[in-house]
Amino acid sequence: MPYTQGATDCTPNEVGYDESRIPILNNHLQKLIDENVIFGTTYCASRRGKVFLHGALGYKTYRKDDSLPLSPGDIRYIASMTKTFTGVAIMKLVEDGIVCLDETVGSILPQFSTPPFDKINLFHLLTHTSGMHPDGNCFENKHNLSQWELMHRAYKLHKRSDGELDWIAAGLSNGVRDVPGKQWMYCSFGFVILGVVIEKLTGIHPHKFIEDSICKPLGMADTAFDLTPEMAKRYMIDSGEWGEKHINAILSGEEAPDEDEDFWKRIPQTGGGLNSTVADVIRYGNMMLNGGTLGGVRVLGRKAVEKMTTMAIHNTPDFCWGANTPARGYGIGFDMRNGVQFTFSDGTFMHEGAGACAMYVDPKEELVVTWIVPYMEGVDWSPRAMYNTLNIICSGLK
Repeated sequence: MPYTQGATDCTPNEVGYDESRIPILNNHLQKLIDENVIFGTTYCASRRGKVFLHGALGYKTYRKDDSLPLSPGDIRYIASMTKTFTGVAIMKLVEDGIVCLDETVGSILPQFSTPPFDKINLFHLLTHTSGMHPDGNCFENKHNLSQWELMHRAYKLHKRSDGELDWIAAGLSNGVRDVPGKQWMYCSFGFVILGVVIEKLTGIHPHKFIEDSICKPLGMADTAFDLTPEMAKRYMIDSGEWGEKHINAILSGEEAPDEDEDFWKRIPQTGGGLNSTVADVIRYGNMMLNGGTLGGVRVLGRKAVEKMTTMAIHNTPDFCWGANTPARGYGIGFDMRNGVQFTFSDGTFMHEGAGACAMYVDPKEELVVTWIVPYMEGVDWSPRAMYNTLNIICSGLK
């Protein structure tokens, strides 16, 4: 299986990392490829601000007859890791005195100004405690339609002569599952709403705001919501026929073939739409590790970073995906779980993305780790690709 070494700043030993663990990591990832759990991987890790681990294994697409090897600089959407960028964007507005986290969403967006939504504030959206219905796969519910289904149904029934479709109202038409603050329920729709809040408060589209105020200042040249043709050439295609058609449309300069593309483009992808590379994500993680700055560039203040990466909710239960957790660990836009399955330090903050990818920042060890492990079709989630990979990487710390 092809392996490609990426650019590094130092040897593992220079930052106190045991090189003998790297073959263990590659063998583990290779086994996942051989067993058709993933079709390839890119990964990167830094310690004390220096990249010591960077590589790629496997192939560029899910097709078994595709022999094009992955490169460390190849691109994939980072899915829900985008939520952390949205959280940083909101905290920038807090720093500038434009908004406070306890402000109700209804004071900004009229669709949230009446019950049962009028008690939901920005903090609730950022911590998945709004009480709104969570993502469709969180609970078994054969009757409740997700916000995305409701929005799409409204779009199909909407007549252009009736004016602009209020897709927010359509998404809210299924009401709420619980009162705000009572339980942790993973709600990507809430982060889409945060994108609307960003635009309402700044007059700038949230995609542009995030790219211009976070990604570009950090030199994250391969991170964007919309793929350029050059980025599309390096894209890992893991979403089947739709993904291939979408990439080919970008490369040919044509419109995407999805007949509903015009509608979905109106909705901010602030819950999961960024594309990136592992090297770019490492820069972002090091900015957070360094208290909001990197290489002399300030993205966020130290106190705002501390707020985001300190446990924000307490004694809040989590029943999503079959869990029965009495107190879910979560910061502002960052996951802060630490259970028996992990070997990282207390205080580590992180986020995963569907399909799959992850970033973990361990302040105690001054470690930032990220990897992309795109699943083969039919694989929904794999702890071996996520948790086991992380534990192997952590095992090399001296």
